[in-house]
Amino acid sequence: MTTPATLERQRFADELLAVGPDVDTLCEGWTARDLAAHVVLRDRRPDAMPGVLVPMFSGYTDKVQSKIADTEWTDLVEKVRAAPKLSPTRIDAVDRLANTSEFFVHLEDVRRAQPGWEPRELDDELTADLTSALGRMAKPLTRRAPVGITLAPEGGDPIVAKQAEPMVTVRGPVGELVLFVFGRQDHARVALEGDEDTIEQARSASFGL
Repeated sequence: MTTPATLERQRFADELLAVGPDVDTLCEGWTARDLAAHVVLRDRRPDAMPGVLVPMFSGYTDKVQSKIADTEWTDLVEKVRAAPKLSPTRIDAVDRLANTSEFFVHLEDVRRAQPGWEPRELDDELTADLTSALGRMAKPLTRRAPVGITLAPEGGDPIVAKQAEPMVTVRGPVGELVLFVFGRQDHARVALEGDEDTIEQARSASFGL
């Protein structure tokens, strides 16, 4: 079976080839080449992963990622496209857990940095996996928000991501809510409900692990 995560990986690789290595992405300061190198590092260099989250190790991570980024472009994209043969993500359940939101978000990081983008129509299986990811990740991703955050996915139950007052309710399709809590607030097609100041705080909040 091909998981939604694997399909998003393939779509991400296709998009990288379509736009080329030098276009900007929603990851500030990163081109498509930088983003591709980050994904390859995540897949293939677990020794360098601590620096993604821990600043004291970031120098080593940056060095490894820069070296990966020097790979010839089509070869680099092919490394993005194919998970390592011995990776635990070759197991479908692990792939869905670890990679669905990762590749969905990074594909949109490339797409939505280009002019004229529109949200994609997501199939039911991808929507279901993103809904699960949102339920798991909403609270840790929004824990530093200065205001309360309630997520209201279309056709689903509300998720209190951050319990605090004042509260903002964020409404939209589940994929847009995933992008919102992963820090892409300015590029997520959502509706925010609350007072003006609280909404602005939610839009400018620093989300992440």
